Amino acid sequence: LAVRGGGPADRWPGRRPRRYSLAGMHSPILTPIIALVAWTHLMWAWMYLTRIPAIRRARMRFDPRAPRGEQMNTLPAEVRWKADNYNHLMEQPTLFYAITLVLALLGQGDGDNLVLAWAYVGLRVLHSLVQALINIIELRFTVFFLSSLVLIALTVNAAITVL
Repeated sequence: LAVRGGGPADRWPGRRPRRYSLAGMHSPILTPIIALVAWTHLMWAWMYLTRIPAIRRARMRFDPRAPRGEQMNTLPAEVRWKADNYNHLMEQPTLFYAITLVLALLGQGDGDNLVLAWAYVGLRVLHSLVQALINIIELRFTVFFLSSLVLIALTVNAAITVL
């Protein structure tokens, strides 16, 4: 499968169009993607391993008419932190998945981009541990801010490649 189209090569005579092949693609940057997905699964398991016992201890009866989250908010904060983090792993990391897949398709999934991708994964794991264990907001924000800068750097690198 080759993808072609719409780029500068189509607008300027003499410039060859870029072709990106998916066939047989293997890029080192796919490994940090898999690692973050695996971490997300671990957070899912941790969430339920703490949530289900807390629900049982509270003898909670589920009420489908209760506003969303109202019943879960009665659980101890230390239990809710894991669920909050799992939800966070469904937010900004989706941009990470998109941009790292773009870099893989562009053949830019190694070198500095690979280092940045692993840095992002490490920072997201650290963010999860901070939120799930101690939830110090200032520390959590600092880690989130740093991970955002790494994500911006990956995005800039991809943009430079295609422009």
